[in-house]
Amino acid sequence: MKKTITRRDFLRAATAVPLAGTLVPALKAEEPAASRLPTASAGPAKTRVVLIRDQACLDAQGTPNAEVVQRMLDEAVSRLLDATDPVGGWKTLIKPDDIVGIKTNVWNYIPTTSAVEQGLKRRVMDAGVPADKIGIDDRGVRRNPIFQQATALINARPARAHYWAGMGSLIKNYIMFTPLASDWHGDTCADLAKIWEMPEVKGKTRLNVLVMFTPLFHCSGPHSFSRDYIWPYGGLIVSRDPVAADATGLRILQAKRRQHFGDDRPFNYDPHHIFLAETRHGLGVASEDRIELIKLGWQEGTLI
Repeated sequence: MKKTITRRDFLRAATAVPLAGTLVPALKAEEPAASRLPTASAGPAKTRVVLIRDQACLDAQGTPNAEVVQRMLDEAVSRLLDATDPVGGWKTLIKPDDIVGIKTNVWNYIPTTSAVEQGLKRRVMDAGVPADKIGIDDRGVRRNPIFQQATALINARPARAHYWAGMGSLIKNYIMFTPLASDWHGDTCADLAKIWEMPEVKGKTRLNVLVMFTPLFHCSGPHSFSRDYIWPYGGLIVSRDPVAADATGLRILQAKRRQHFGDDRPFNYDPHHIFLAETRHGLGVASEDRIELIKLGWQEGTLI
């Protein structure tokens, strides 16, 4: 499928599909009101997404600065939850008796990075969870005892163009919970949001972090990578809603593609799984006019 879904296409489709049920199942009763997703009766309420950037988050070799990354995570979570301090915010997401799996992504060229993983783990521990009740894993989640017993999940992965799905997304990051990933490749991965209904993950996700340090905005084939198609964006996108975070990241990748190629060139395969996550599966919000985007930090070249 070659056609890219534009915002106009999406809004046209959205009018034919009820928006009820867009509440992300991971939200807990004690969450701050500002981070809640709207129900059908919530009228103009919007889903909050925080985009934070820092030019100093990468050194000259492109290695993340752990101290800067921790500060970015802390500021983003505090703003997302309207918390006065990051640890207080995390204590509304995670309880001391939780067993927490941090679902990362280990793709060799652009991984989630240790700086993000350890920054998240540090704050989960600050919320009262002991280290032996926290796991960090990607391809081994189905065999990992922490993930098998998890009561809470943190979802963190890099944004990149993806040959089969259009975009490697937070929604797609849970594909490793399934017995066979290739089962989900049909119709350019249209129904990835259904994975979030699996018992292993349903209702457990407390936070989503889309890593935008050096996003890959174009690929030419399965597993392809070229440094010609990455750039030092230096950002993190943080939200309770994976769909809203992904939709925001996708818009940035699309803007970079327009800037680089000089035209509105479609992805090799349509990233429509992000929009279908709202219109078909009710996982979250993809429509731009239903997202409250808060931009923090370095603003030059934000592209959105």
